[in-house]
Amino acid sequence: MEPGGWIIMLLSVGFVTSLFVSCVYKVLTHKKSTEHMHGMEIDTGDVDKD
Repeated sequence: MEPGGWIIMLLSVGFVTSLFVSCVYKVLTHKKSTEHMHGMEIDTGDVDKD
């Protein structure tokens, strides 16, 4: 492989690796807030409500 090919390959692999690492870091260090969690009430419509 020519030097230009190696450079492009190393840059692209480095970019994807750094993007993956930054995404994993953001997910693992994100504050877990229960304020924004909402339940979901499923209404199927087949049960009579009083």
